[in-house]
Amino acid sequence: MMSVAGRAIRERLGERPSLPEGQGRIAAIDLARGVAIALMIVSHAVSGLLGIGQVPEWGMVPIHLLTKFSSSLFITVFGIALAVAFLPKTDAPDWPRRRLKLMLRGVEVLFWYKVLTVVEMLPLYAPPDILDTLLYQRFPIWVEILGFYAIALLWIPWVLPLWRRMPLWSRLAAPLVVALLAGWLERHFAFWGIEPLKAILVEDDNHYTWGQLSRLPLVMLGLLIGEGVLRCRERDALRHRLAPALAAVGAAMLLGFVALSLPGLDAALMAVARNAGKHPPGLAFMLFSLGGALLVLALCLAGGARAAAWLRPITVVGSDALAAFIFHIVVIFGVFRLLLEAWQAYGYPQVLGIGLALVPATAAWIALTRWIGARS
Repeated sequence: MMSVAGRAIRERLGERPSLPEGQGRIAAIDLARGVAIALMIVSHAVSGLLGIGQVPEWGMVPIHLLTKFSSSLFITVFGIALAVAFLPKTDAPDWPRRRLKLMLRGVEVLFWYKVLTVVEMLPLYAPPDILDTLLYQRFPIWVEILGFYAIALLWIPWVLPLWRRMPLWSRLAAPLVVALLAGWLERHFAFWGIEPLKAILVEDDNHYTWGQLSRLPLVMLGLLIGEGVLRCRERDALRHRLAPALAAVGAAMLLGFVALSLPGLDAALMAVARNAGKHPPGLAFMLFSLGGALLVLALCLAGGARAAAWLRPITVVGSDALAAFIFHIVVIFGVFRLLLEAWQAYGYPQVLGIGLALVPATAAWIALTRWIGARS
């Protein structure tokens, strides 16, 4: 077997790096994804049933503030899953079939993105506005992240083989290079006056979107972490090497956020809780969001299968992200907001309780549908 030092030398020389084969689902990754979705569910319940402007300060900080870890964690875990499940297979004879599988998943996500756009907007907007949104003339809010994943799954599979062939130094540099490029394009390039195109690629102040280029660095970071998961799994070092390294980087980013925010730390925390710097991504918001995401990921990797078993409802939610997303959006907007007309009908403690209750309810729904499927 090639030594670790020999493998590193080969990567520095630019040869194709070898990766251990994936060994099925990793419970710790499902747990991390589940934490991201659980935080997202709580955030969507509060903003979708009450509105951020009605949340008391004690709800914004710390409760709603902590939900800002979810988006960075969700996208990073997306990259990890691609690396663990697909990256070692990019030079296999059946790679075209696996690539097609990813792209068909993108088409499925795109379908549900459009369906859930209607569900989200139906209680709030007239049919012409909904039609404009379906045709990319405007964008939804709560389900827009599905639009990001749908498009990403249509093109990222084509570049995974190139990513694997890149030397290590270029893979390490790529997230920063792409982040700087996306930021420059967002500020200085008009995309021929086509606002929706700009919003889809690098985000725009007038639209709530997740830009393909502006969030690609998180996917790349996830790919790098996923490679680390594969290699550390081979040496049983997830808990003792990778998790502490991720925790150290996450803590450093949070300390960077604090240093950047002083002496107005309280105001900075409140601004992040109110999504300042989320779209397009700003430095302070991303330091906080990604720093917290890496800490959560480190804890999940350190806890491993045991932590995933203890927190099984959250792990179940993370094991089927699309089903979890469909269920909680339908409940919040289709049931509460449309059928029950529950917009601002409850106070903050009540909508927070609804959001927290939706997490185990989502896990139960996923488990029930699997049970029915297994017996049919």
